[in-house]
Amino acid sequence: MPLPLVAQEPACKWYALQTFSGYEKKVKEFIETVLEREGLRKQLQEILIPTQNVFVMRAGKKRTQEKTDFPGYMLVNIILDTRMRYVFKEQVFKVKKEAIKWLPNRDNPEPLHHMEVQRILGRIDDARESGDKPELPYEIGDRVRVIDGPFKEFAGHVDEILPDKLKVRVMVSIFGRKTPVELDYLQVEAEE
Repeated sequence: MPLPLVAQEPACKWYALQTFSGYEKKVKEFIETVLEREGLRKQLQEILIPTQNVFVMRAGKKRTQEKTDFPGYMLVNIILDTRMRYVFKEQVFKVKKEAIKWLPNRDNPEPLHHMEVQRILGRIDDARESGDKPELPYEIGDRVRVIDGPFKEFAGHVDEILPDKLKVRVMVSIFGRKTPVELDYLQVEAEE
């Protein structure tokens, strides 16, 4: 006797959604609210905005800041059936102007390839494991000014970047002679 056929639940797939840069979190909250109101929340597994924490220098102080890896984009793990497409078209894209479109095509989104999703998720896991890290605002040859320490107010050029030590080597002029000085990232700022 053959086994009866069992209808399988449709699987969630990852899709890319384009937004205005800087509005990713607001769009995420709006989508969750709309899907809850429409009774479709169970078809949404996750909305992912890939970010990492970096520390930056602001007004002479070290601050931690969340940085979006892909500004203007988010990943949505969802069952995108006919009703869900309609809700996005009529209630998300028309109402929330910061939500621009599905990629690659507004009306015909294609799920992301499994390997692409795994690469992005792996990158997020790596960032979480490494913890906060500095934003590398300098390149070799950049003109910088020392803002802290015994060489305060000296200016020079970045000669070497030492990311493992969180330092830069700057060539400054001391008594008319170029001298390398190793400084913390937070002790210098770019000159304009």
